[in-house]
Amino acid sequence: MPYGQPYGRPPQQQTPHGPGPQTPYPPHPQQPPPAQPGLGPGYGPGYGYTPHPPALRPGIIPLRPLALGDLLDGTIKLIRSNPKAVLGLSAVAALLAAIPLAVGQAFMLDSVGGALADPESAAAAEQELSSMYGVIGQYGPTLISYVVQFVVVTLLTGVLTRILGRAVFGGNLTAGEAWGLVKGRMPALFGVVGLMAVIMLVPLLVFALLMFAIAASASADSVGMVIGLTLLFIVAYFAYYLFFRTRFAFASSVVVLEGRGPLDAMRRSWHLVTGDFWRVLGILLLTSLLVGLVAGLLTVPFTLAGTMFGMFGAGALSTTIVSAVLIAIGGTLGAMLTYPFEAGVAGLLYADRRMRSEAFDLVLQTAAIEQQRQGWVHASADELWHPSNSARP
Repeated sequence: MPYGQPYGRPPQQQTPHGPGPQTPYPPHPQQPPPAQPGLGPGYGPGYGYTPHPPALRPGIIPLRPLALGDLLDGTIKLIRSNPKAVLGLSAVAALLAAIPLAVGQAFMLDSVGGALADPESAAAAEQELSSMYGVIGQYGPTLISYVVQFVVVTLLTGVLTRILGRAVFGGNLTAGEAWGLVKGRMPALFGVVGLMAVIMLVPLLVFALLMFAIAASASADSVGMVIGLTLLFIVAYFAYYLFFRTRFAFASSVVVLEGRGPLDAMRRSWHLVTGDFWRVLGILLLTSLLVGLVAGLLTVPFTLAGTMFGMFGAGALSTTIVSAVLIAIGGTLGAMLTYPFEAGVAGLLYADRRMRSEAFDLVLQTAAIEQQRQGWVHASADELWHPSNSARP
């Protein structure tokens, strides 16, 4: 950068003086900035003051500790810089998870609509729904949807995290390239998600067994006790869920970017969150709220239309199909936005915590300067995420 040229301003065209290297010079000396109002002369920035240079930003984020705006802006830039891979994969994953659920809801709405249209058949419809086949037809698609969602969202998280890891340096990966880099980490990634599912399900199973024991006693006070314990459990479980969801928020990113195993990745995530728990929790909650509102605006119209078709067009196969299609479209649109945005914020928040606790921004800046000198982003940039490259372990 030329001497005397302030940071952040493009160099002006100057006329070189004398032989030798053509070094531009300013046409006249810089004037000192005016003193700040109310401070009098001699206060404020002195003569020749230049602001700090902006942080390097070769990719979707500046290479410094990130504010909330940087996290949201970086996630949007991740989607915009590679929409085919990010949104395309998210749409496929969302559609696969939404189809079984939409089919189950459409057939249930058809049964409800038939009962409303013919009240005399309501008892028969209720008996059918309570039968074994009715229970399977009602809850089977939901269970299938959750299983499919477990698989495809885990795969999607790994691929999106690898794309994000390269996008920090300004590089792009296709879906095929990202899959080739991340497929070896899938067993560990499924291990993390499976352990998280166990942690979240254990309290629910314990509570279900407790309620079953209370109901079996058939005492007069059992109803009031069940209601009171249920309300208390909801509050306690919500706090339990938020605590462990926050503590292990970075485990998937650690598995993909650092190459650790499931248990080691969960310990690593716990360590990174320590010291900044409430900030991480607040950002994750705010992200879920924002994404939920936007996804709801996209989902609700299709869900309402599908519900109307299913209930008021009961008995016709065509209306059931239309209802299932509308509900599936609504679920796909909502999840297509939710999946990449939540994965992007979690991945960038992981990078932010490493910058704050391990001075990782110095490592990223050094690598970015070298890549700018070479003029391209080398695949070896992925290796920089390994913890051995931290400036302060």
